[in-house]
Amino acid sequence: MSRARADEDEYWHSSKCRAFTFDDDDDELYQLKESKRAVNSLRDIVDDDDDLERVSWSGEPVGSISWSIKETASSNISPPEGNLQKGSSSYAALPKQASSYSLSSFFKGRNKLGSFQSLSDALSDAGVKSYAPELRRPKADYKDYSSDWSPKDTVRRMQRGKVCSLERFRSLQEKLMLLDEAVAVHDGNVITAVLIFLKRTLKKEILFRELEVRQVALRHLIHFLRESGEQKLLLDLFRFLDRTEEVALSQYRGHLNIQDVEKRKEFLKGCIGLPFSAEDAVHVQDHYTLLERQIIIEVNDRHVESSGQSEVFRKYPRKASILNMPLVTTLFYSCFYHYTEAEGTFSSPANLKKTFKIPDKQYVLTALAARAKLRAWHDVDALFTTKNWLGYTKKRAPIGFHRVVEVLQRNSAPVQVLQEYVRLVEDVDMRLNLATKYKCHDVVIDTYRDLKDRIQLLAYRCKVERGSSEEDKIDSILSNSQIRWKN
Repeated sequence: MSRARADEDEYWHSSKCRAFTFDDDDDELYQLKESKRAVNSLRDIVDDDDDLERVSWSGEPVGSISWSIKETASSNISPPEGNLQKGSSSYAALPKQASSYSLSSFFKGRNKLGSFQSLSDALSDAGVKSYAPELRRPKADYKDYSSDWSPKDTVRRMQRGKVCSLERFRSLQEKLMLLDEAVAVHDGNVITAVLIFLKRTLKKEILFRELEVRQVALRHLIHFLRESGEQKLLLDLFRFLDRTEEVALSQYRGHLNIQDVEKRKEFLKGCIGLPFSAEDAVHVQDHYTLLERQIIIEVNDRHVESSGQSEVFRKYPRKASILNMPLVTTLFYSCFYHYTEAEGTFSSPANLKKTFKIPDKQYVLTALAARAKLRAWHDVDALFTTKNWLGYTKKRAPIGFHRVVEVLQRNSAPVQVLQEYVRLVEDVDMRLNLATKYKCHDVVIDTYRDLKDRIQLLAYRCKVERGSSEEDKIDSILSNSQIRWKN
């Protein structure tokens, strides 16, 4: 018996956590430190793993109903002092008042430095994980996580940006009610979110059938499928709805994903026979024809530029390829590099105008911009010169000469060229404004002379340079006694 007692004492004395023995000094502070050290050592044993089931010292899982009842009861009832043995060392070193918390609650009291906090500090420490169960919150605090929301309430919460799970709506009737509520609030984001949920959880035939009678939701789905690039599902939807023209347009949009020009040309050729509307069919045909022309022009111009045979390519090297460019850009390119070519060539501006039925205004404005950029003023003059049936020449501009002046000025046309077209502006006020703005002095002087406005002419004399030819011209006009001035 004494040997067993000796072995037991040796075991306790050799442990890292020293237990209380009668040989120890009866020092309460020392024993309290030993108790804290024992509690802290338990943290190394208990791993912070949520997958492990935690149990109390009674053997019942922490947080269970029976455990909660016993914990609550033990917090209100302290053990009587008479039941403690007077000679027992396990109670002599501890305060007589029993703790209302289980040992697991002390794990929260250990701070980052390893020291032991007070109970109030431990309960207020939100940064450390608590192993003891917290008091049950009121049911109202769990409203945001409730799964019993009606379709109407769910939609309202989605509008406010609350997190809602739509998975609880399992029946088709509930899903359609949810969609109808989303449409009723006129919130596009909510409608789209519900449609994504329905697209994922319903067969496409059922979804298409129900959306056919819900046009608002249908338009949202079509827009979403276009933006997200779900081309196959979009085509299936249009076929279900028997929208043949939209099926054709959706297939035509597939050319945007083809980078190789030869493959794109063949794809466009295959789109010509699709059931487009009459207007769209013309555009698709023109698109195919334009790309075909661009390929021919690109191959030829690349060869001419590399060989150095053309002066315009040597002086103005190409900055980009003509492939896949719009029609207006192609026309500008043609007017810039191939303006003098005969109408029979594919790269001729006249050929492009005739093939694609380009309006006169668009053609003249594009050709003017191209020739003015090259400072080919003779070509600009020829662009607006027409002959009548008697052989007389006259300048005519379908875009208005005020626009001609603006294009010429942007391309730094000489004053002599600019003045010639400013004079052709029919509106007097606009002519004076343009002439004053671009310092076409002769135009301003001649206009005031024709208007017989002596006061304005005198005022303008102060704006020209002293001793200039413009000042001499104004003095000559003012001294002319044959002019009958209005003022």
